[in-house]
Amino acid sequence: MTIKKRLIMEKALELFAEQGFEATSVQQITDRCGMSKGAFYLSFKSKDELIAALIDYFTTQFTSNIDYLVKTTKNDDELLYKFFYTVFESFYKHSDFAKVLIKEQMRSFNKEFIIKMRSYDQMLENTILSMVERLYDEEVSRTKHDLVFCIKGFMKMYSELFIFYNTPLDLDLLAQSLKEKTNLLANHITIPFVSNELVQQFKQQSCKEVTKDQILGVIDQTIDDIEESIEKESLILLKQELLEPTLSRPLVKGLLENIQPHPHCKWAAYLLRGYFEF
Repeated sequence: MTIKKRLIMEKALELFAEQGFEATSVQQITDRCGMSKGAFYLSFKSKDELIAALIDYFTTQFTSNIDYLVKTTKNDDELLYKFFYTVFESFYKHSDFAKVLIKEQMRSFNKEFIIKMRSYDQMLENTILSMVERLYDEEVSRTKHDLVFCIKGFMKMYSELFIFYNTPLDLDLLAQSLKEKTNLLANHITIPFVSNELVQQFKQQSCKEVTKDQILGVIDQTIDDIEESIEKESLILLKQELLEPTLSRPLVKGLLENIQPHPHCKWAAYLLRGYFEF
């Protein structure tokens, strides 16, 4: 991502949080950036493309961070607490933008963007399902999908307490409370509603899995966006591994660990972890 593009996104985010999407004009954005409209349109074709890029950026960061947390937390006793803590810490950190997004979620985005958002939701759901299966195993074999929906409900409804009502946020208390509630549900749900068959119907209506070519496209874009660094070198090696596997699994895992912390590499890291099954 270029410095100019990052500046536009940062200043636009400030304005959107202050006055909403509709009330913010391209002129206001460029004024706050100290640039011309022409410079804006070299980075984004329209305000809607800018909004889509912002939502895309935050969604990929959130999805990849949660997936990384679930896959790398070794202690099962800590996992559920750390999951809820990280989820709401992220919501709180970006609460201004989340508030605007939720209030204006009925905006008319194009079909491609709606499909993309559904695919992100499916990826997050898969991560939560893997956590549920790991923590409760056979205990929830019939009710695991209902439990996933309950966890997603917790995420949505509790986030609104501090997004819309300015409720003081005690992250530790909230994470402990939701961990307890989730454990109670896991241990006592007996009547499943969301069946395996219903889940299969959902999957048939959602996007297809990400292809290797699509992952390569993300890697190429990320390589172009970041400066020379160990992350860039690691991405180039991972691209080569994707095209022609030669490296050991520990080395591939190490390369993935190299790129994970970089904010612009998180989506590539998420897709590569899935492809290499880490």
